[in-house]
Amino acid sequence: MSECSIVTICLKLRYKDADKKTRLAHTLNGSSLALPRIVAALLENNQTPDGIRIPEALIPYTGFDMIK
Repeated sequence: MSECSIVTICLKLRYKDADKKTRLAHTLNGSSLALPRIVAALLENNQTPDGIRIPEALIPYTGFDMIK
């Protein structure tokens, strides 16, 4: 379930336009990632006989490389 509200300042999402000006990006809350689906995909696609391998790009955020 997701709440659909406009999110700008809370997430501080910014981008540079064609004139190199920094602008606030607007998104609907819950629309950028379907978190349960992302977690399920990571768990399913990284299974090994020893456990679940954490993708290299996520290791700095998790602090570990394997779920046993």
